[in-house]
Amino acid sequence: MSQVSIPVDLILKNLGEDSKSARSRFKKATSVLTSELSTDISVTPYETVYQEDRVKLKHYVPEKVRFKHPLLVIYALINRETMLDLQPRRSVVETLLNQGVEVYMVDWGYPTRKDQFQTIGDHVNGYIAGIVDFILARHQIGQLNIMGICMGGVFSVIYSALHREKVKNLVTTVTPTNFDTDKGLLNIWMKHTDAHVLGDIYSNMPGEVMNLGFLLLNPARLMIDKYVGFLQNIDNKDYVENFVRMEKWIFDSPDVPAATFKEFIINFYKKNLLIQSKLEIDGERVDLSNITMPVLNFYGRFDHLVPPEACETFTSMIGSDDKEDICFNTGHIGIYVSSKYQRDFAPKIAAWLHERDN
Repeated sequence: MSQVSIPVDLILKNLGEDSKSARSRFKKATSVLTSELSTDISVTPYETVYQEDRVKLKHYVPEKVRFKHPLLVIYALINRETMLDLQPRRSVVETLLNQGVEVYMVDWGYPTRKDQFQTIGDHVNGYIAGIVDFILARHQIGQLNIMGICMGGVFSVIYSALHREKVKNLVTTVTPTNFDTDKGLLNIWMKHTDAHVLGDIYSNMPGEVMNLGFLLLNPARLMIDKYVGFLQNIDNKDYVENFVRMEKWIFDSPDVPAATFKEFIINFYKKNLLIQSKLEIDGERVDLSNITMPVLNFYGRFDHLVPPEACETFTSMIGSDDKEDICFNTGHIGIYVSSKYQRDFAPKIAAWLHERDN
């Protein structure tokens, strides 16, 4: 039997090449990390044109307005609306402006202890209603377009059902409306969460607690993989800048008013009232058949927070004849930040709204 020889020369050569490559990469990484990085988010120019309590309204104006009706964007109370303007050349807001859409966007601000008793009705029939009326009066029009995102999409659906005469077109994105599903760990957790106990512990639901919960939904990807990816690309300045921008957004997490948080868990996750048209807001039933305006409904096939099963039933329950579902092969925020879907998402919205801008 012949003895297997070990290719020592080849091993030493590869080790030498790897060592040389590592030194070069470390040197480049040091240069990147010690250089001036561009990590600001929400850099598209805007003007704050309205404020009530902690809530502000941002106004973005394109170089040339091509639409009669402006678009009001309603983000979730969790995390910040800056997600839609995370970085130049990969910004939903920037793309909409390039398409000629005039954009208004709600900035929910940071709730304090005095906001702990604010309900969903306070947000929908209070803040959102006030903002809509302000925009309509400012433009001297009777209707506007609304785009809702996640929890903000739920608020948009409720507002559109209660005030349909003021909504020209409705766009919902990663918006849960059917909570009767065990797809996604978040749905399971929320159904077994005692909302009243949380309300007794916290005056408002702390953003950092919710952030930890979201990270624990998929710890391998959200707490390990992304940092491994960062180390693998630490010598790539664009990658590092984008990574820091995303980290800034993730950990900029406002608290959620306790009353709204409890109401959301009980009436949505536990009782699933919205999709059944049994939800009541300020004593008025939210009847989804009242949503008769055109509706465009986006969701992500691999969304671990709002799975497709939570979104796809919505259009079959509303009164509109003009409705469309679009499912992208991405996750919860990929629709807004992925370069691939940046080419499809906002341009589709602009084209869809333009067809209905009479």
